[in-house]
Amino acid sequence: MDKPAEIFDRDFEWAELTRYARYSGPEATLGVVSGRRRQGKTFLLDALTRASGGFMFTATETTEGDALRQFGHALAAHCGESVPFRFEHWDEAIARLMRIATNGPAVAVIDEFPFLAKASPALPSIVQRALDPAARRGNTPVRLLLCGSALSFMGRLLAGDAPLRGRAGLELVVPTLEYRLAARFWDITDPRTAALTHAVVGGTPAYRREFTQGDTPSGPEDFDDWVVRAVLNPGRPLFREARYLLAEEPELHDTALYHSVLAAITAGNASRGGIADYMGRKSTDLAHPLHVLEDVGLIRHEPDAFRRNRSSYRIAEPLIAFYHAVMRPHWGDLERPGRGTAVWRRAQSTFRSKVLGPHFESLCREWARWHAGPETYGGHPWRVAAGTVNDPSARTSHEVDVAVFGEDEHETTGRETLLAIGEAKWNDTMGLAHLERLRHIRNLLASRPTGATASHRTRLLCFSGAGFTDELRGIADRDRTVQLVDLNRLYEGE
Repeated sequence: MDKPAEIFDRDFEWAELTRYARYSGPEATLGVVSGRRRQGKTFLLDALTRASGGFMFTATETTEGDALRQFGHALAAHCGESVPFRFEHWDEAIARLMRIATNGPAVAVIDEFPFLAKASPALPSIVQRALDPAARRGNTPVRLLLCGSALSFMGRLLAGDAPLRGRAGLELVVPTLEYRLAARFWDITDPRTAALTHAVVGGTPAYRREFTQGDTPSGPEDFDDWVVRAVLNPGRPLFREARYLLAEEPELHDTALYHSVLAAITAGNASRGGIADYMGRKSTDLAHPLHVLEDVGLIRHEPDAFRRNRSSYRIAEPLIAFYHAVMRPHWGDLERPGRGTAVWRRAQSTFRSKVLGPHFESLCREWARWHAGPETYGGHPWRVAAGTVNDPSARTSHEVDVAVFGEDEHETTGRETLLAIGEAKWNDTMGLAHLERLRHIRNLLASRPTGATASHRTRLLCFSGAGFTDELRGIADRDRTVQLVDLNRLYEGE
């Protein structure tokens, strides 16, 4: 099955889906497809069923009886029956589904499976029973795919002692497009425009096709106008999308609480204690909401690169950070048409400090982990994080935006080595002062008695969205331990 031309990238996902669909065994099999909303899961599965002549049922949030009625209509139409199937229970419906592959392996997709399981909690157990060896005598080689966007539910479907644990031959997560792919998807060739746009909408495919209908910023000079017309415009879908992302998650019952947590993180409070202080709550009260937000993919919990007992929470969805920093404080003004330009003018400094700066740092860490070539570090990286380094003599600490750990090509022990440390500045032209700061931090790390320590081979990475002084460029030309990464290298180089 060739991948349809209208599917952008997703080569790995398509290859795994078609491999699963083509499995020639005589038994019915199970696959699970998950991912956050708007990533194109349904688009992929619809293309798969059309290419293979399979069956696809998209559930809605309704009662068990109504869901069975809808399922019976859809399955009968697929089987060429003139009269809809009337199922009293899901046992009957799933048993009938398992008999549709009469001419060899056939794909059967149940999309939005969490909606069905919410109305019929026994449904995962019913599917498990239908896949048991005792039930296989009546089965045909159906390639059943259960799909859903409720990440916490889908994650539990195959975990622990869940009924379907150990039953799946495919467990596919459809991610957001990483930043380089997102630039290609939006047809943005200018790296500055690409980084600015990604800081607002991230890598969610639907935000270009359905939500903006192909409206993309034509360049840096058009970015401000694009934000006003496509994001801060109350007549466009992106305007309320950040609110809907929370409202659509079944695990997030108290949306006001979760919005407050996200606002606290966006404001720069990365620790649980800082978030609690911002909200005026006890730190222990936030364990559950933080865990749920992490489960549904809206925040990340990242350990500190240098301090084992410290970690940080960061926003995982750029649109959420943009909403809380720029839109939520001015929501009353933005709801009135024509106010977007004035609001955006007032919010520029907030956007740069609370959204663009942290987002640029995350892009730099992503580049350092997945795009930097081996010669950048003189070794193979396997972990990249941000961290804090204590400076006892100055009674202060230093933030390190990028710390790269891995295996040094000169080491023979195979132990973890600090390959590089880096600083990221979106709007600053970086010069000698930035390099001296990194050298000082490297010396502090070299004197540590424990952990992956620095050495003279630890590279110093300077990331800048505004460029570098001639003096710093001259040093980097002579000293390969100093690496300069501008926007062109971030998007196109190693």
